[in-house]
Amino acid sequence: MSIRVGMMAPEFKTKAYQAGQFKDVSLKDYQGKWVCLFFYPLDFTFVCPTELKAFGEIESKFKEAGCEVLACSTDSHFSHKAWFERDLKDVKYAVLADTNHEISKNYGVLIENEGIALRGTFLIDPKGVLQHMTVNALGIGRSPEETLRTLQAAKTGELCPANWKPGQATLK
Repeated sequence: MSIRVGMMAPEFKTKAYQAGQFKDVSLKDYQGKWVCLFFYPLDFTFVCPTELKAFGEIESKFKEAGCEVLACSTDSHFSHKAWFERDLKDVKYAVLADTNHEISKNYGVLIENEGIALRGTFLIDPKGVLQHMTVNALGIGRSPEETLRTLQAAKTGELCPANWKPGQATLK
């Protein structure tokens, strides 16, 4: 499946680990809210925990902007639990288990022969429409601050110039 900005974000339903508990999560659970869905390759690796921690450090800013943060990898919810309880205790957002690779494939980030996801980041608006997407190579970590800035720009509904920041003028 090929997706692009302006399309409805692919629906999903899966198991997740969040703050010590397992739960079922679907995109429909977040109707009416912005969603930042980001994919990472694997639990217990090197670049991934830096990203997960960095998103966790500013999760409150996403929430203030009316956006829920969700992470996703092809690991199981049991693997997520083991890793987060050991190394990522301060991360509180839900981490989706894409063990059948369906979510990663539907969002176009699955490396099929390896069974892992590229570092994809997707901003989904309250109506379920994909408003932003970026995909990084495996070795390149992303910037949660830039994702937040992009969310804030998208929420203005106006034309935002390069390097725009909240509080600055938009283009009329």
